Amino acid sequence: MSDVDDAIAAARSSWSRIADPGPAMPDRAPRRAGQGARRLKRIAAAVIAILIAAFVAGIVTPIGIMGVFLTIVAILAVTVAIAVWPTAADRPPPPPEKLRTLDLKALPAQTERWLQAQRRSLPAPAQHLIDRIAERLRTLSPQLARVDPAGESADEIRRLIGEQLPAFVDDYARVPTTLRTTERGGRTPDAALSDGLGVIEREIAAMTERLAQGDLDSLQTRGRYLELKYSGDDPAG
Repeated sequence: MSDVDDAIAAARSSWSRIADPGPAMPDRAPRRAGQGARRLKRIAAAVIAILIAAFVAGIVTPIGIMGVFLTIVAILAVTVAIAVWPTAADRPPPPPEKLRTLDLKALPAQTERWLQAQRRSLPAPAQHLIDRIAERLRTLSPQLARVDPAGESADEIRRLIGEQLPAFVDDYARVPTTLRTTERGGRTPDAALSDGLGVIEREIAAMTERLAQGDLDSLQTRGRYLELKYSGDDPAG
C-alpha cells in the first residue's frame, strides 16, 4: 500500500488546504428513479394486501359501507406513509470521520453514498472516475464477508476506502473554485484530483482481484479437472 499512499499524498500536496466557502450539495439524481420505483412497488403490495384482507373479511361477514370506507382510508393512509417515510438512501451520508469506524462489510456502500453526495461539486473527469470507483466498491462489497476484520487485508481496505479516499476528496473540496484550475507544482488541483482518483480506482480493482484469487484458482483447477474427466482425455473416466 505504500506506493498508493505515496501517490495519493503527492496529489494531495499539489493544492493548499483552504476552506471552501460553501458545502457541496448532494447529487441524488442517479438514484431517484430507482427509489421511486421501489416505493411504488411497496405501495402496490400494501394496497393488494389490504384489498385481499377486505375481500376475505367480506366473505366471512358483509363489511358494508363502513367497511368499504375503512378500506379506502387504510389504502390512503398506507400510500401516504410509504410515500413520505424516509428510507436509508434519503438520510444524509455519514461524515468522513465516521467512515473509518464503520463495520468493514458496510464500508463500501457507505463510502459510495458519501462520494455520490460530493459528486456535483467535482469536475467532469472526476465525476466519471467517481462513477467507476462506485462500480468497484459494489464489486468489492460481497467479498468482504469473508475477510477477517482484524486482518491485514481489512486494514488496507479501511485505510484506502475509509480514510485516504474521503480525505483526498475532502481536501479538494476545501480549495476555492477560483484556484482549482490554477497550476501549482506543475499541475492544477483539478488534474491532481483526477490523477489521485485514478490511482484509487486501480487499487480497489487490484484489491478485488487479490481477494478473488483463491476462487479464480479453484475455478481454473476444477474446470481443468472436468475437462480431463469428461472430455474423453482421461482413460479412467
